[in-house]
Amino acid sequence: MGSGVSRQVERRKALTTEKRTLYDLHECCGEDFPACTFKPADRKNWMDDLHPEKLKINRICWPGTHDSATDRIGIPLVTRPFAQCKSLSVYHQLVLGTRVQKDRQVCHGILVTYSIDVVIKDIKKFLSETHSEIIILEVRTENGHDDPPEFDKYLMDHLGQFLIHQNDNVFNKTLSEVLPKRIICVWKPRNSPQPKSGSPLWNSGHLKDDWINTDLPSTKFESNLKYLSEQPPVSSRKFFYRVENTVTPKPDKPIVCVRPVTGRIHEFARLFITQCFSRGIADKLQIFSTDFIEEDFVDACVAVTFARAEGKA
Repeated sequence: MGSGVSRQVERRKALTTEKRTLYDLHECCGEDFPACTFKPADRKNWMDDLHPEKLKINRICWPGTHDSATDRIGIPLVTRPFAQCKSLSVYHQLVLGTRVQKDRQVCHGILVTYSIDVVIKDIKKFLSETHSEIIILEVRTENGHDDPPEFDKYLMDHLGQFLIHQNDNVFNKTLSEVLPKRIICVWKPRNSPQPKSGSPLWNSGHLKDDWINTDLPSTKFESNLKYLSEQPPVSSRKFFYRVENTVTPKPDKPIVCVRPVTGRIHEFARLFITQCFSRGIADKLQIFSTDFIEEDFVDACVAVTFARAEGKA
């Protein structure tokens, strides 16, 4: 047996073992957590339904998407399966309940898709149809590209009326106290200066994560719990911390399409939240992101927010 085939066999064994570990954990612990059965009456306006005059920014569990603007990336049935992380447009993700969006032309790896103008248009359309929904928008330069010229000015020109200015006091404010501003825009340039305090844009220090580069679901699941446990509670944190319910397709595998690899951990989102509660770190969960977002993922995050708003968590 060649070394390449042998390596693939070992990886398949590891994958089977790791999936079994998560299924066993689910069978043992279930996926119940405080207010887990809560469902928003209207996902498009779920923040508005949770009393914006009382709900603080740092008490929200934000449902997010990873590589948000990849619904039309690449060539259908040719290159798209290798980079597409979403089947919904940015607008329809927001309508579904997503409130954290990640990533001049949108790219994923070497593949590019539509102009960021399309993303901005979708966001503004959603904001025009709602009243109290706050969005975290992360925009960054990737894949060795240079920062688009004056891109910070572009963001401010197009979103300025909605931008919540960078200020550590925002975390302790209620939604009503920041309205009618609606967007926390985190701009992560590659070479350009980072936004400074007081700027309409937020710098990279205000949105952190620990990306675990693995295609093994239990390894990612437990690593996410470990890194989350090392964070300050949301009540004292002056930055947003993201946990990604995703695994990484590996290029040396026979199949590197995003969707089937994502499926390895996709179903364990509620189990992850349950484990956060059982391990005493639910007060640190703040942004929870996924690929190919679905209604139940949004509902689970909103349920955590509801539990906090009702004093149940």
